Parts: sequence; C-alpha cells; structure tokens
Amino acid sequence: MKPENDFALQCPLPLRDYPVITMAHGGGGLMQHKLLENLFWPAFQNPLLAEEHDGAVARLGDKPLAFSTDSYVVHPLFFPGGNIGTLAINGTVNDLCMCGARPKYLSAGFILEEGLPMETLWRVVQSMKAAAAESGVQIVTGDIKVVDKGKGDGLYINTAGIGVVETQSMSPGRVQPGDAVLLSGDVGRHGVAIMAVREGLDFETTIESDCAPLVSPVMKLLESGVEVHCMRDLTRGGMATTLAEIAKKSGFRIHIREDAIGVAEGVRGACEMLGLDPLYVANEGRFVAFVAAQDADRALSILRSCSCCASATLCGSVLAEKNPIVTLKNGIGSTRILDMLMGEQLPRIC
Repeated sequence: MKPENDFALQCPLPLRDYPVITMAHGGGGLMQHKLLENLFWPAFQNPLLAEEHDGAVARLGDKPLAFSTDSYVVHPLFFPGGNIGTLAINGTVNDLCMCGARPKYLSAGFILEEGLPMETLWRVVQSMKAAAAESGVQIVTGDIKVVDKGKGDGLYINTAGIGVVETQSMSPGRVQPGDAVLLSGDVGRHGVAIMAVREGLDFETTIESDCAPLVSPVMKLLESGVEVHCMRDLTRGGMATTLAEIAKKSGFRIHIREDAIGVAEGVRGACEMLGLDPLYVANEGRFVAFVAAQDADRALSILRSCSCCASATLCGSVLAEKNPIVTLKNGIGSTRILDMLMGEQLPRIC
C-alpha cells in the first residue's frame, strides 16, 4: 500500500510554483484548466468527464439526461441585476441548456454563516423561487449547513440540476470546419457590475449584470431543427477563454471579428479605466453557439426573436486549419491570438 504522504512525489502539478491553492485557480482561466487537467481529470477519468462540457450527458432508459453542478460564492451577495440566489438558479439551468437539455429538477445546498440576517436569507430564497419558476424547473431536494461566524462570508450556495436532452447531442468535440460562431449578446457586463459594487466605483449609468436564464432561446434554437454542434455559456474567463477551450478540444482554429462583438459603452469605459479586456470579463447570461454554416442566418433570426438575445451577432467561423487557437481580427485589420485568461482578473464573481 502506498503511503498517503507521497503526494509530492506523484502529483504532476508544478508544486514548486504552486504548493497551495491561489485565487487564480478558481478564475476559469489557464491555471484552473491546468488544475483540472493535471489533478482532477486523471483522478476521476471516465468517458463522460472526458467531454469537458458544462455538464455530463448519460443515457438512463429511453432518453439521455444531462447532469450539472455548480457552487456560488459571489461577493457581494446582492448586485445590480441579481443576487447570489438568481445566479445559483440561472447558472445551473444555463449549464444544462448548453448540453442541449431542457432543465427539469434542481437541488440546492446552503452553507450559512452564523450571524447571517434572516431577512437576507429570505430575500435570496424568494429570488431563487422566482428564477426557478421563470425557467420552469423545480427545486426538489437540498441541504443546510451552518459554519462559525467569520468562516463563511455570509452565504454560499451549491445547485445541481438534471435535464432531459430532447434534441441532438452537443459538445466541443463536435465542432467542425465551416461552422458559424454566433454570440447571443454584448459581453462583460456581469464582471463589471460586480466590480463596481465591490469597489465602490461610480459610473454615469448603473451597469447591470446580464444574469438571465437561457432556456427560451436555446430551446427555440434546438426545436427549430438548426444543426447545432456546440454551445457554451461565457462565464469565468469570459468569451476569449471559452473559445480557447473549445478550440483546444476541437483541434481547429476559430477566427472571430472584433467589430461583431458588442460591448456596452459603460462596460467599455470601465474596462479601459481599469485596464481590463472585456473579452475576458465574466458573463452570466451570454453564450456562443457553433452551428452549421447553412443554418447560420436562420439561427441568428431565432436568437434575435428572444428579448435576452436581441443583439445576437454572427461573430466568426471555424477554419479548416488543424491549429487549436483563437484569432481575432480587430478594427484596424490586424490579427491577434486570444489565449486563456492568465491569473485572476476579478475573484468571487459567481
């Protein structure tokens, strides 16, 4: 039997560089990806996990089911456009949608810090109730734990969900050369909204999070018969990191146009002031869809018929080049590579 203390000899992570977990390991960028790739995936390896998707799709009986889970530690608990409760429901619902599934049931686990005002908890729970109703899901099981004062930052929530896959299967590995890349709306609002509240920044207009459920546009897209190969919501690490992950999994180069990516003026100004790139800032109600080229115009029209995707654009395509990178053509005609987020722009945004 191997001794339990042989971690330093066996673990493939660069221990000398990262002997402890840092905030960047949870930022959705390169360091988190390396943590998954070198520690978690080898330990838990199986075909479903190898898809590297927002959830797992497994066939149980006649229909395939999608299963996903996520934990929410956002700070502050309330922000323009939502709170930790709406985020917990919408986040897991959206992950199920990205698997091509209609969300059905959720669990909700609460870690409460001693001293949390009961009114705060009530407001969060009521928000979750409303968000679940909007997405057509039921919260059917859950758990409550309480930790000592000073050990929980008020409230953490975990939600897990099950959905029924009613159409074709989708995953990053199904992306093909020629696919059109559709973007459901402007980017960067959630991360900037959180930062503004947390840091006490005052802008001329209030920047609201884009936190929203994506059930309606995704189901309309899939039920229309559009050939969708992959969808991913643009959360931690932003649009750039999400596309880099898909390029890595598919093996093909993804090329996008900067002039087709919407950024609200307030978000753009805040990012310029703070030295951030909006393509790497988190979203909670935006996604990209990779669809067959012949269906691109119809898919775009369907997305734009939904209020949350009214500003959807065709922002790029997948090239027939076996080079797993993402390139961006900017406004002056030059091209640059978009890699995964390095480090942590803003922790605790979801």
